[in-house]
Amino acid sequence: MSIAAVSRPASPWPLLLVGTAFLVLVIGLQQAEPVFHWWFPELDRPMYTRATFLELTLSHAGLVAVSSLVVVGAGIAIGTFVTRPAGQEFRGVVDTVTAVGQTLPPSAVLAICVPIAGYGAVPTLIALSLYGLLPVVDSTIAGLRSVSDGVKDSADGLGLTPLGRLLQVELPLAAPIILTGVRTSVVINIGTATIGSTVGALTLGSPIIEGLAGSNPAYVLQGAIVVGLFAILVDLVFERLDRRLQRRLPPQG
Repeated sequence: MSIAAVSRPASPWPLLLVGTAFLVLVIGLQQAEPVFHWWFPELDRPMYTRATFLELTLSHAGLVAVSSLVVVGAGIAIGTFVTRPAGQEFRGVVDTVTAVGQTLPPSAVLAICVPIAGYGAVPTLIALSLYGLLPVVDSTIAGLRSVSDGVKDSADGLGLTPLGRLLQVELPLAAPIILTGVRTSVVINIGTATIGSTVGALTLGSPIIEGLAGSNPAYVLQGAIVVGLFAILVDLVFERLDRRLQRRLPPQG
């Protein structure tokens, strides 16, 4: 994002409109059953009723939040470690492991985890954590490497220890790039969490999976619209966070 673009105030309307539409659907979608009866007259039960969309959304958001906390903590720690002198020789190993973690289909990770962890939320959390790690590790490495040598030398000249330089100078300056990776990871996981319903987790994928299995396109449409708006809403929130963060950072010399 350019400096000129960041300096311009962001319009609040996209976030307000998407947020309002999302809340209306989550709370009131099941009140629109007559609309779906008219839209899909061939279906006897065109409205998903096994759980409310508020329950599905809260459970879905909980899975994404917990897995994202794990991913952010582990990703920043790993990315920081391989940019320090003691960890540079592990960079290749870390690249390989994180790339493999994202290359594996989430459904394959679930199939491996279910015999060990059982059905429900746990295998879903493992799959989301593995799948979301690569963007955070890569953005942490890129962010820390973007800090200029002049800034690091100035921090050393002020008498900061290596840990103090990392915490007070390098990580704050790298924060916008790290946030980009976190944003990508969270948005990916909002979509990926839907497959958790195949192993018994309660997510917005439940109507999608049941709709696909039962040839009920109305269920698929209801789940897809809500999860799509959820991803767009979170992405818009991250966009505003990114603008605020970049406006507060001093230019690097």
